[in-house]
Amino acid sequence: MPTTMDETTAPLPQLPMVVLPLLKGVIDREIDPRLWAQLLTLQAAVGDFVAVLGLELMVDEAEGYAFLRSRDDDGDDDSEAAAKLPRLVARRQLSFPISLLLALLRKKLAEHDAAGGGTRLILSRDEVVEMIRVFLPEGSNEVRLIDQVETYINQIAKMGFLRRLRGQEQMIELHRIIKAFVDAQWLAEFDQRLSEYRARLQPEGARP
Repeated sequence: MPTTMDETTAPLPQLPMVVLPLLKGVIDREIDPRLWAQLLTLQAAVGDFVAVLGLELMVDEAEGYAFLRSRDDDGDDDSEAAAKLPRLVARRQLSFPISLLLALLRKKLAEHDAAGGGTRLILSRDEVVEMIRVFLPEGSNEVRLIDQVETYINQIAKMGFLRRLRGQEQMIELHRIIKAFVDAQWLAEFDQRLSEYRARLQPEGARP
């Protein structure tokens, strides 16, 4: 019978190389193939390790991303011990514009996939501006709008949902991990949500 590596001992020196990036954010196969390969090799050991911290390892091998979430995020763990654990992965309270842009980007990815556009979705800043413009009152200040979109893009990039292309700062690539945060059920209710967004974005005097 072939010998196997004891995951409780041999991988331990390598665990910090995988766990620390996970604690900071998302591991993406496209961005760091080497780190992704290490994660897949040590997946069981990493899962056991972060479980002690009250975290759960989420890996989507098909889409190529992994992240950590608190084990009580799904509401299944109501134990007193779990309640006393400090939250290592903070919940983000998203602003309305960031929520709107995430929804629009997620819908764009769904359309891209449905059209068979390949695994990578790359957009220009101007395309993102146009996505948001339709929800704003006519005559919105162009310079201010572009500045706002730049700010939103930077914030979403820090969250790990997109990145700017090197040497092409006005081009962004959407990370497929957004599918894990804006799920299919949410997307199915997208039209209703957009109606609510439009109502909120209209000037007070223009609302019915």
